[in-house]
Formats: sequence, C-alpha cells, structure tokens
Amino acid sequence: MTAFLQELAKTYGYQANHLLAILRAVQARYHHIPEPAIEALADLLHLPRSQIIGVIEFYSFFHLQPQGQYELLISDSITDQMLGKQALISYLAERLQVSIGTVRADGLVSLANTSCTGLCDQGPAGLVNGLPLTQLNCAKVDVMVLLINAQTPLPEWPSELFAISDNIQKTDVLLNQTITRGAALQATFARGIAATLTEIDRAGLRGRGGAGFKTAMKWRFCSEESETTRYVVCNADEGEPGTFKDRVLLNRYADQVFEGMTVCAAIIGAHQGFLYLRGEYLFLYDPLQTVLQHRREAGLLGNNILGQGIDFDIEICLGAGAYICGEESALIESLEGKMGIPRNRPPYPVTQGYLGKPTVVNNVETFLAAAAVAVQGGDWFASIGTGPSKGSKILSICGDCARPGIYEYPFGTTVQTILDGCGADDVLGVQIGGPSGTFISPQEFDRKLAFEDLATGGSFIIFNTSRNILDIANNFTHFFAHESCGFCTPCRVGTSLLKKQLDKIVDGHGSAGDVVALESLCQLVKNYSHCGLGQTAANPILTTLARYPELYQAQLKKISYEPGFDLDAALATARRMADRHDAAAHLAQIGEDYE
Repeated sequence: MTAFLQELAKTYGYQANHLLAILRAVQARYHHIPEPAIEALADLLHLPRSQIIGVIEFYSFFHLQPQGQYELLISDSITDQMLGKQALISYLAERLQVSIGTVRADGLVSLANTSCTGLCDQGPAGLVNGLPLTQLNCAKVDVMVLLINAQTPLPEWPSELFAISDNIQKTDVLLNQTITRGAALQATFARGIAATLTEIDRAGLRGRGGAGFKTAMKWRFCSEESETTRYVVCNADEGEPGTFKDRVLLNRYADQVFEGMTVCAAIIGAHQGFLYLRGEYLFLYDPLQTVLQHRREAGLLGNNILGQGIDFDIEICLGAGAYICGEESALIESLEGKMGIPRNRPPYPVTQGYLGKPTVVNNVETFLAAAAVAVQGGDWFASIGTGPSKGSKILSICGDCARPGIYEYPFGTTVQTILDGCGADDVLGVQIGGPSGTFISPQEFDRKLAFEDLATGGSFIIFNTSRNILDIANNFTHFFAHESCGFCTPCRVGTSLLKKQLDKIVDGHGSAGDVVALESLCQLVKNYSHCGLGQTAANPILTTLARYPELYQAQLKKISYEPGFDLDAALATARRMADRHDAAAHLAQIGEDYE
C-alpha cells in the first residue's frame, strides 16, 4: 500500500487539488479508503487528516468501510422505478443472498441503491464497480449472479450487459451535421478572435444548462479580468434524474465539444481547461482521453495550436457521486479536491473561479453550439428559434413514451409537438427540467420550449395516466433530501422535513393542517437555502400542488375537531410562524418538535 500511494501521489505531482482522482484510485484498488491510506495521504499531500475524511464522507462513491469486490449499485430514479426497478433489485438481492445496503458475509459482493446513473432512456440501469449495466431484467440478473459467484473478472463479462445506445431520435441544426475536426479553430483564426466573440454575441447563444446566461457576455467578462491566468471548465456533471444528453454528446460529438472549449480558451486567453465528468460516466473516460490525444497529434491542443501562438490543453476530472457538483461553484470546489459545497456569490467564477482565478464554466451543449457558431456564423444561428431564445435545444426524453432518447428541436416548439414526436399517448403530465424543474399538466401542452416560457436544461420525463402524482413528487422529494450537501440549515433540515411531511400525507395519515404546513415548509426551503439545490427542492411539491390540489386533499384523513376548535385561526397561526424572518432557527425548532 505504501508503494502504491507514493507512486500515486507522485503521478499527480503531490497536489492536493487532485485528491478526488487519488481517492478514486484507492477506492478502485481496495474497495474502500483504508485508514492507513488516509494517514499516508495526509503526509504525502500535506493535508489535514480531517479534510480527507470529510471529502470521503461527502461523495457517495467513496467508502470508509469495505465494500464488495463486486460493488453493485442500482439506479433508484423515477424512470427506473417505472420500469420495475424495485422488483428487480429484490430479485437480485435474493439471488445473491445479500441484503440491500450491505456487503455479503464473504465480502464478494455488495448491493445498494444510487440516485441516478444517467441511463434513464435504457433502464432499469445500474453500475458494477463503476461500469454501466443497462436494460436489466431477471435473465441478465441470473447471468450476473453466476459471473459474480464464479469471481469472473469484469473484462470477461458478456459485452451485452454493458451495451449503451446513444438513442438519437431526432436531429436538427446542431446534430445533423458534423463539424470537421479543427474547422471551428480555423474559422476563428481566419475571422479573428475578437470578431468570433462578436459572432457568438450576434448568434444570441445562451447557456444550455438551464439558467440561460448570455455566453458571449460571460466570455467577455472573463477576458477583461486583469488576472492573466484563466481557465475553461466544461460542466459534464448532469446528475439531474431524466437528463442524459451530455452522455450522448460526449460519446458522439466529443471533438466538437473540445473544439468549442478551445475557441473559448482563445477568446479569454486561457491555457488550461477541464472537463468535469460525472462519476457515473467512467466508461467514457478512456475514449475521451483518446479523442484528446488525437487532437494533440493534429496540433489542435497543446503548444502553438495551428501555429497561432496559442497554448491550451484539457484535463478530464471524474466526479465521485454528488449531484450538488452540477452547481458551478460546487463543481469548482470539487475540481480543487474539496467537498463540493457551493460558494457564496459574488464573487462569480468569471472573476474568482478555479484556484481563485477567472474561470468560464459552461455545459457540454453550450460548447458544442459555440463551435458550430464559430464555423457557420452568428446570423445562421440567430435565424433559428424565437426572439429571446435563439437556436435549438437538445432534449433528453424518457418515461412513458414509445421512443425515449435524444431529440433536437428549435426553440419555440410546443410541448405537444415534442410529445407527438416521441410517441407519448394518454399523458398525465410532463416533468420539464428534471426534479428541480416544473411539472406541467395537459392543459399546458401548448406552451413552448423557450427561455421566455419553459426554460429547461433539457430533460423531459413523461408520465401517463396510470401514474400517481403523489408518488412522483415523493420520489423527487426523497432525491433532494438525499442529495442535500448539508451546508445550510434551511436545506439540510428543510428537505428532510419535506420528505417526512409528504410521506405522512402520501401514507394517508395527514390532515388539512399538514398540507398548509407542507406548503409553508416549501416556501422556507425555497426562500432561505444557500444554493440552487435547496431553492428548487420544493418545486416537485409546489408545482404538483398548484395543479392537482384535489389529489393532495384526497389523501387526507377525515378529522372531527373538539367543539370550539377554530381551524382557521390555527392555520393562520401556522402561516404567521412560517413568515418569521429567522428561517433557519424556525426550521431547526420544527425539526426538534417533529422528532
């Protein structure tokens, strides 16, 4: 172990900002992070032991206690549950003779749930030692059980267990043509770097992660900072259940994504870039490294790119199972080898990002689109979509539809058109933008895909009329309670209370006052949380409660009150309590009272 850790630390230059990569290597070798390894790494990286333990405990893919030689994680996202995940994991546990959430007595295998694997279009899905398992069924489980009990190495497992389809169902302006490797950079240098930024501005390109900030403005702000060391970061940590488009873009269009990052680097004057790849996409790591190497060999990365005197290279960093790291400042903290706790803003990353230096953070689709604009020009892109929403949007569509997969539509397309395209019938509702987004009913299917109407990072989860609205909201609420980083009280305590309160109602034990209390809790968590996770964690409840109040009411038990009991006065008191400014202390008190 000592020799292994010394060599590992040396490989990463004894730099603490590579702690995640080092811990991933230790976890892969020993199936947990042993105590002696923590002590050794503290010395080698000059870090407090407590800081290393904090990082291990923060990320779900790291463990202080031994896991199985075969570590099985089965996705617990709503789409996997819709496909029979619960019965499947029970069958798997029975066949392997291991309880869910434990390690088998012989140490050979462990079995647990995980929030989402980014394979929502081909579930039920899971991971074995970080590698994806798709379209699981009892027959595949039987094969896996035989392989595990025979201790068959993973490279010898049948390839069909790991088969992943891109499922590209509809292409438009971005996906129906492939940009030749180097074309965007050649166009940028021929036109001029400043003129290319003008073209991106003219295109009206806005960030495709959901917030929709103007890309050219972000790049310009960063380029104007007095600090000369700058960074480019591609956010590929799409942890939102129902979202998987970045997985496909990186598998099929990685060259164009890296080209967009390099165009950005030329504009802002950056020499180093990072692709932050979610830990569930480990299978993409080696192929992406190959693409990067080919770009270096072609003179498109490294020193003096295309003879223009520009130096820039890209490093791939793998996450370790933390949804919160999709938030850009939490991602930067993770890149620096820390717990992914969102920073206070301002300052924003464009002024103080990675290692305190100006940093541009955009998502995969944004860089893909930027490369296309560099080649085709701003007017071409701006001619598509609506006034405030230029270009097209790439969507991850899954759930109750005939053809789940990747779809590209111009902005301004109606929800009904999208549903017709993927073969969705008898639709109860659609979750737009993942659990943190908006649930819409059939009365809203004439709404448009656009920043000015339905803004989204790209996820459509479709539910037909056989589904239960409260079960959907409950699944999403449990997801947020599990994924809260715990930094702030409104989110840490509030999401737990939301989960308990909704459980009470869903289980049929709630009263009218419980719905009022639930809504009050939602507002507290929404208005007082530190970051976007807490600020959107109540959306599944708020958006479904607004559209289907009768379903919540139908779950309430009938209560007869004592003579003289004034229900209206009691509810008014509850509302006043919820309006108290000291939200964190109020939530903590509610938590104590609840217990």
